Amino acid sequence: SCARGRLSAMDSTGSSSNPDPSEPAPPRVAAFFDMDKTLISENSGSLYMQHLYGKGEIGLADLAVGLGEYLRYKIGMLDLEAWVQGMAAPLAGRSEPSVVEEAREWFEECVVEKIYPEALARVVDHRDAGDLVAIVSGAASFVIEPLAERLEIEHVISTRFEVLEGVFTGRVIEPACFEHGKVHWLADFVARHGIELAKSWFYTDSVTDLPLLERVGHPGITNPDPLLYWTARRRQWPVLFFEPPPAENS
Repeated sequence: SCARGRLSAMDSTGSSSNPDPSEPAPPRVAAFFDMDKTLISENSGSLYMQHLYGKGEIGLADLAVGLGEYLRYKIGMLDLEAWVQGMAAPLAGRSEPSVVEEAREWFEECVVEKIYPEALARVVDHRDAGDLVAIVSGAASFVIEPLAERLEIEHVISTRFEVLEGVFTGRVIEPACFEHGKVHWLADFVARHGIELAKSWFYTDSVTDLPLLERVGHPGITNPDPLLYWTARRRQWPVLFFEPPPAENS
């Protein structure tokens, strides 16, 4: 309720009208949300690896490698370009519709119950305020889109894999949506949609998103990793801790 009260009082130009068609549209306010540990309570990559392990499609060693790569990413020691290309390569030759359908099934089975109720409330509040709402994540677009549809979020900024004639090529559309690549795609999105970052919001748990947090007027530190938590304390940014979804406690 505190979040709702604060958001309802904020200044937003997103829903304002422009009566004179000769005048340029006023800049919009946006609310950008990271996905993992921000909208959902787990890391989507780890959930997907566990899902494949449960189906017998990967072994215990593969699962351990995947989890180790996630930990290296969190402390900034992962070669992101090589890692993303390694994720794209196995998709070569697979039809896009089949991969999208598998991702939707995985979302319904493993992810939907991980959505933070408080994150959903924030999304609704921003949408009601007339803000443009988007998910910004390094995950593949087909991983994020089921969540975006469930939360009624129209825009997704993500890592994209090349598709030709409905078939994945095994290549990444550069740059991947991590670190400098995430800044690149966000800047492109902001320019195309006429967004005023000084009045906009960005919610994330990860210190790797610090360049984006520094670009918005309202940094939203949610369930932060230790490095981001201490950065937020030093800069006097508000820190949010969302309660785990009820399904996790059942």
